Amino acid sequence: MKILANDGISQTGIDALTADDFEVITTNVAQEQLVNYINSNEIVGLLVRSATTARKELIDQCPNLKLIGRGGVGMDNIDVEYAKSKGLHVINTPAASSASVAELVFAHLYGGVRFLYDANRSMPLEGETNFKGLKKAYAKGVELRGKTLGIIGFGRIGQEVARIGLGIGMNVIAADKFIDKAAIKVSLFSGASVTEEIKTQDMDSLLEQADFISLHVPAQKDYVIDKAAFSKMKKGAAIINAARGGVLDEVALVDALDSGQLSFAGLDTFENEPKPEIKLLMHDKISLTPHIGAATLEAQDRIGEELASQIASLLK
Repeated sequence: MKILANDGISQTGIDALTADDFEVITTNVAQEQLVNYINSNEIVGLLVRSATTARKELIDQCPNLKLIGRGGVGMDNIDVEYAKSKGLHVINTPAASSASVAELVFAHLYGGVRFLYDANRSMPLEGETNFKGLKKAYAKGVELRGKTLGIIGFGRIGQEVARIGLGIGMNVIAADKFIDKAAIKVSLFSGASVTEEIKTQDMDSLLEQADFISLHVPAQKDYVIDKAAFSKMKKGAAIINAARGGVLDEVALVDALDSGQLSFAGLDTFENEPKPEIKLLMHDKISLTPHIGAATLEAQDRIGEELASQIASLLK
């Protein structure tokens, strides 16, 4: 049986699938050619990440397809319920990339509080001629320790973010419509651990208290953070979106940054991927990454292994 990993899969995933007698194809097929490729090559399983979509039209036109898998958490690029109604298996890897996304959140946070997003642009241009000026410009950094981190969306990734926040001495608060509380275990390298219970609260309360906010909610129709939400935040707060494009109003974000309501933002996801708005890309108070939350070697290995295990149990 043939599996097309159209957005790639780790070698560990390939090895595991091959060991179970699947043929793994990693050719990247253009979206408009995907139906023809799947049918002409008798593909039974399609694996995607963020780039490839699996909509109703593709599902209808590929009668031999038995499984669609998403290497990651969100499945907004797949018509999940429709695929299931047609008898297809739809799988994802909800736990595999949580730690990687959480670490990227803190990469943006640490870079933000020490102005690395701007310093890395300015130093190559002015470091030789204006070293003292740049030193003065970036001399008002702050520490994360002792500050309040607000997490909106307290599922697996949100809880991983909380784990790191607790570990570095932050006051961690959370908001979630479906989760009342969670016991967060912080493990040390030595094997020792401590556990902290965090009870969720309403979002308005979180917005008012948090020095830094991290979003971990699924894609949805309306903005989770809009102009009104920005106005409720502490003046000088900061926000990170490593969840999904479209959960944060980017126009309102730019206004909040320009007015000084927010000190900085970190964006890994965008409304108009793969062509983010130029105002975001050029803004001097935004730390930018190209949707790489799950893109660590460790996460990709876990994703590949988890997909392979599920495929073998479902298709063999």
